[in-house]
Formats: sequence, structure tokens, C-alpha cells
Amino acid sequence: MQFIVYNTEQTRAEAKPPTPELMAALGKLTEDGIKSGVLVTTGGVGEKGMRVKLAGGKYTVTDGPFIEAKELMGGFAVLNLKSLDEAVAWTKRFRDIVGEGESEIVQIYGPSDFPQG
Repeated sequence: MQFIVYNTEQTRAEAKPPTPELMAALGKLTEDGIKSGVLVTTGGVGEKGMRVKLAGGKYTVTDGPFIEAKELMGGFAVLNLKSLDEAVAWTKRFRDIVGEGESEIVQIYGPSDFPQG
């Protein structure tokens, strides 16, 4: 099972560069995730995007951003785990490092999650 975990509480106005200590602690967590085979990828999400819509046989392409300008989804991790309980445990490790706030966990699906016909 794969899960995407991301923060939901920070706003652009509250965003501050991480301290060297925070980066070191996150680096250790990342290293643990890689060594254990749990961490698939991490990354950041940019402020802008594009939306491609097909309706009535015609495409419309719209520039973003699409979330409110004050909101921030700054980064994410994709974890390969056996259960949602494991995702919660890894997310708690992350929150222990970055402090109070809120993270969301959502299962993501790929071809291996569906029977081959």
C-alpha cells in the first residue's frame, strides 16, 4: 500500500525557512525511511499549476494557483507500507520533529492494487 502524507496547517504568511537543526532531524528521518524501504519519494509543491479540462470535446487550460493564495501545501512524502497504522506511526515521527500542526494521510492506488484481467 502506498500513502501520501502532507501538511495542512501552514499558511504562506507563516512559512519560515527551516533551521539547520530541523533539516538535520528531517534528514535522519528520511535516511531511516530509505534504509527501511518505506520512503518512495519526498518533494515540494509549487505555488502555481495548470488545470486541463475536457468538456464537450474541447479542452480548456487554466493557470493556477487553485488553492487559496494564503494556503500552503509545501511538501509531501510517499510511503510504501503494509497498513494505515504504519502510515500513522511514520507521520507521528515526522510531527515529533516539526512540532505541533496537522498532517493528512491519503492512500494512493496504482496498477498493482487492481486485479489483472
